[in-house]
Amino acid sequence: MIRLHHCPQARSFRTLWLLHEMGLEFEIRSYSFFDKSLRHPDYLALSPAGRVPALEIDGRVLFESGAITEYLVETRPDCGLGRFPGNPDRADWLEWLHFAETIGQHLASLTQQHIALREDWMRSPTVMRLEAKRLEKALEVVDRAIEGRDWLLPSGFSAVDTNVGYGVMIARRFVPAELLPGVDAYYRRLAERAAFQRAMAEDGTPEIYKREFYEVPDG
Repeated sequence: MIRLHHCPQARSFRTLWLLHEMGLEFEIRSYSFFDKSLRHPDYLALSPAGRVPALEIDGRVLFESGAITEYLVETRPDCGLGRFPGNPDRADWLEWLHFAETIGQHLASLTQQHIALREDWMRSPTVMRLEAKRLEKALEVVDRAIEGRDWLLPSGFSAVDTNVGYGVMIARRFVPAELLPGVDAYYRRLAERAAFQRAMAEDGTPEIYKREFYEVPDG
């Protein structure tokens, strides 16, 4: 039995999408990002930091999305979405797996400033501008990598495209898509994948990002 603990639009979408790409059977237990259910003792027993994802699998629980990605492809190698020691793309696969967290760091800061801080006086336009520019620079790294090819690795689509791809999807809320046409085209290729569409259908009602784009306020 595989059970994914998930919030709509959160990083657990990486795992939801990857599970569909792998064709695995699983169930979803959904939570609200805002109703404190992630702070309930029962959930904290699964994910001590009170975050998603948490994945119940093989008689244990994993609660870090990058580790979940690596564990899934290593324990189920027939899916073809990992790149293992000896593969010429192994180092790049690992690089992109962790670079997804660089993107995620800037997304988390922007999400905090635009959404989690409810009152205008709590927010810093300076931080918002700085983090949006840092996110743009991170996306430029993706833009250069996919020039001339469809996916991040020369050998084709892999699990790191789900991790980085989630970041690219959410980044569109903060960095105009037209600034980086190559990244926009990459996202559109990802969005055409059947597994991505199944994951989107199961993601749930949007709770975090309710605007198409979040402008940096003047000030």
